[in-house]
Amino acid sequence: MPRAKSARRSQAAKDRMGDRHSVGIPRRQHGNTGSELHGTGKRHTVVHWPISPLTGKQRKLVNPNTSPDKKLVLVVGATHLRAIADGFVPMPEGELSFGVLSMPGACASQIRTEVEHVTLPWTPDAVCVCAPSNNLTASKTIDEAGADFGKLLDTACYRWPNVFVLDFPPRLNVEKAYQDSMRQEFHRVAARRGVKYFAAAEHFPLDDLDLWSRDGIHLSDTYGMPILVQLLFQHATNQLKTPPAPEPKPQVAPKPSPPRVKPRIAVTGEVIVPFRRDPSEWTLVGQDRKVMACTL
Repeated sequence: MPRAKSARRSQAAKDRMGDRHSVGIPRRQHGNTGSELHGTGKRHTVVHWPISPLTGKQRKLVNPNTSPDKKLVLVVGATHLRAIADGFVPMPEGELSFGVLSMPGACASQIRTEVEHVTLPWTPDAVCVCAPSNNLTASKTIDEAGADFGKLLDTACYRWPNVFVLDFPPRLNVEKAYQDSMRQEFHRVAARRGVKYFAAAEHFPLDDLDLWSRDGIHLSDTYGMPILVQLLFQHATNQLKTPPAPEPKPQVAPKPSPPRVKPRIAVTGEVIVPFRRDPSEWTLVGQDRKVMACTL
């Protein structure tokens, strides 16, 4: 009899686990936001990619479907782009076509190396650099992470004219305060270069555990990644709608003013020459102011 009761309890626990992941069941929430949390969402089985000889990381480049009526966007990043590159979570359809350059596990300096050497058979109208969350563990200090991220942006802006940044989603296994400090540093680095930096953390509340997979690092394919692709699509659309800065007008040298010429008066007709007295004569003026000329 006790064994039958135990079996019923075990079966009830299995049923609850199955119900939690079924469609239409509210996502699990948790009040604690410490570093020991684990996600409850589902993630695809990882597909292994070729190893890059430049960085020793897996690397995949997915070119967009080029079309005359679509603008092309390149998204550069690390682990979170794996589901997009493999087609498990597609990008939204619309006026944009997305290409992906993904290096799972790469930090800012390694992404920079790949960006510097990648060859694209197309020219992107905009490039989104996903802020590298791997620097949370790869960098010794926040200042070091900021310096590496600045070099990544310098390389991206050197290669392509229209670059913007999307912030990294939170992790469940890293203290929130440290993640916020890293975000603030990345934002400052982008602002100093005039690159737009779009926030993302507010769209991933830490108490919604279905947004992450079991490791607490990667977003789930079911709930987390759909939010990320919507942010990518939204900010890429806004970035391309922003009118480009007007080109400065060429400086035209002022025309030199013509030299001022004094007018010359032409005299016509007879010229009267004044009468000159004989130098041997002198003039005497009397009291009645009559003039008398005398000759020496």
